[in-house]
Amino acid sequence: MPSLSEIDTVGVVGAGTMGSGIAQVAATAGYDVVIRDVETGYVENGFETIDDSLGRLAEKDALDEEPEAIRSRIDGTTDLDDLADADVVVEAVIEDLDVKREVFGDLDAVTGDDAVLATNTSTLSITTIANATDGASDVVGLHFMNPVPIMDGVEVVVGERTDPAVVDFAHAFAEDLGKETWEADDKPGFVTNRILMPWINEGIRAYDEGVADKPDIDRGMRLGTNVPMGPLELADHIGLDVALDASETLHDELGDRYKPAYLLKRKVEAGDLGKKTGEGFYEYD
Repeated sequence: MPSLSEIDTVGVVGAGTMGSGIAQVAATAGYDVVIRDVETGYVENGFETIDDSLGRLAEKDALDEEPEAIRSRIDGTTDLDDLADADVVVEAVIEDLDVKREVFGDLDAVTGDDAVLATNTSTLSITTIANATDGASDVVGLHFMNPVPIMDGVEVVVGERTDPAVVDFAHAFAEDLGKETWEADDKPGFVTNRILMPWINEGIRAYDEGVADKPDIDRGMRLGTNVPMGPLELADHIGLDVALDASETLHDELGDRYKPAYLLKRKVEAGDLGKKTGEGFYEYD
């Protein structure tokens, strides 16, 4: 396992919203980054997301150097072998256990023995993912919050066989990226989604049952509990499909108190997935 000073390259698997954000914050912290996805178009989309995000941060004078300098530290690839020299790899592919296990099995085959492998899963078992490798002690959960460049927190999740030294490394690495951390055991939903998903679903049910209209539900929760977003707003930003997947996983693991709201299912079936599609509970440009 490397020390922070020994890290030359950070690998990121998945160039979507989370992967591109993780690549951006790692490059902003000064690391060389290789981001990998299965198709060139996905990698290019990831770079567009990074460029847009860096541009907005530069407009707010929130960067210590020019966006071009940060961007120059990120390379893209479709070949997993290009992550062979990475000292730490963060996986951020779709929230599907079989897919993640396949990725980790492949990473285990191409990365060095000292590499730390982290998963950005928000609900799935770290232990089950790690068991796809021959080095489960080097696998840890690094659950970044969305949007990664803006949100301050990272959840460090400890699998059944995760080495305590790897846990310490995960905390230190996340903090070096400018994040604050908290630690969770490998239980369904960890801290954040175990509490967040019922909150979102109850907000959706309250709207569906006519307790209040959408703006008043969100306004009531913002003003009444001092959260930055109400449940419907937050669901739109997370992605209604992502919220549904998380809710269904927790429902399977923990029972009916995590049952997804009917209206959430209906929205996803209609293709209204929130901000990323232009319409969810609200409309977006």
